[in-house]
Amino acid sequence: MPRDKERPAQVLLVATLVCVVCALLVSTAVVVLRPIQDRNALLQRQRDILDVAGLYQPGEGLASQFEKIEPHLVDLSSGQYVEGGDAVRFDIAKQSRDPRSSVPVPGEADIAKIHRRPAAMPVFLVRGESGIETVVLPVHGYGLWSTMYAYVALDGRGERVKGVTFYSHAETPGLGAEIEGERWRSTWIGKRLVDDQGQVRFDIAKGAAPAAGADYHVDALSGATLTSNGVEYMIHYWLGEQGYGPYLDRLRSGGA
Repeated sequence: MPRDKERPAQVLLVATLVCVVCALLVSTAVVVLRPIQDRNALLQRQRDILDVAGLYQPGEGLASQFEKIEPHLVDLSSGQYVEGGDAVRFDIAKQSRDPRSSVPVPGEADIAKIHRRPAAMPVFLVRGESGIETVVLPVHGYGLWSTMYAYVALDGRGERVKGVTFYSHAETPGLGAEIEGERWRSTWIGKRLVDDQGQVRFDIAKGAAPAAGADYHVDALSGATLTSNGVEYMIHYWLGEQGYGPYLDRLRSGGA
C-alpha cells in the first residue's frame, strides 16, 4: 500500500521535470536561433529591395550590392527626412500597432484598410550621375484575406513603375496569390501612377483601359477581383496625401 500511494507523486515529479527540461530546451533554442532568424530576414529584405530596383545580381554578396541603396526614414506628414532610426530594419507591422509611433487613418481616407499607419516610413533611393534614378517605397494594404506587403520601385520623379514585388500576403493560391507572379508584375513596368499634377490615376481592372488611358492601366487578375481592388486602393493610398504624396511632391520639386 505505501508503494501504491507513492506512485502518483513519482509520476507527477517525473512529468514536472520533463516539462521543465523541455521548456529550457525551447527557450534556449529561441535565444540561440533568434539572431540567425533576424539576419536571414534582413538579408531577404535587402534582396527584395535590390531585386525590385533592378540591381540584384545572384552570386554576389548582398552587403556589397546593398551599398548602392540609400535608405531613409520619411515623416509622411511633412515629406521630410527623419534623422536616426534604421530604415532597413524598420518593422512596418510593429510600428503600425504602436500608438507612440503611428497615427490612426481616418475612416473616409482608409481605402487600403490599414486602420493605422506609422508616422514615418522607409524610402530607398538609387542615385546615378544625374541624381536620383530609382525610388523604392514599401506599401501595404488589405486584399481578400490578409494585409499585402509590397515594394514599388519608381523612376526618379516618382511617377512611373520600374518594378513591383509582393513579399508577404495570404491571398488565395492560384488566384489572388498571383500578385507575386512574374507574369502579372511585369505588366506594371513603365506604367504611370500619377499625372503631371501629382494626382494618382493608376487603375487595375478587367478589360479596356479607363478614360485615364492605357498608360495608367494594369489588367486585373482573373478570378481575383477583391485582391486586385485591394492592390489598386493600396497604391492610391500610399501615393496620395495620406502616404508618400508630400514626399514625392518634394522629390519632384527638388526639395528632397
